[in-house]
Amino acid sequence: MDYELNHIETIARGVAVKDGKILLCRAKGGSSTYLPGGHIELGETGREALVREIKEETGLNSTTGRFLGVVENSFVQKGKRHSEINLVYELDVESPDGSVNAAEDWIEFEWRELCELDAANLLPEAFRVLKDNPKAEFKA
Repeated sequence: MDYELNHIETIARGVAVKDGKILLCRAKGGSSTYLPGGHIELGETGREALVREIKEETGLNSTTGRFLGVVENSFVQKGKRHSEINLVYELDVESPDGSVNAAEDWIEFEWRELCELDAANLLPEAFRVLKDNPKAEFKA
């Protein structure tokens, strides 16, 4: 019997909120958004991974704040089941003029009103509680 090697992705994500808006990311042409961040590499902490990913994806420095918790997620993408564990932190992106532009050509960033998280199709849906409480904590 053949067994496919299964794994769970571990991702660091940041909640950056300024003036009633939250920083979101999307794949260009994508219909959903997600919190900025990325995969944690072997030997990194979640905080280190988040700061590294923001630098790679935007060219900007950032700092992490409070650990907000864990969000588990399972979904189907291109016909295959994926599972991920998201470690979530407060995030401050250091941008002199407030703009955040992608340094990679496959993604884009936007500041979105907190009340628009449903319309932004923020995934995983567990993050949409941020529209009512931008300081929400997540417990798996």
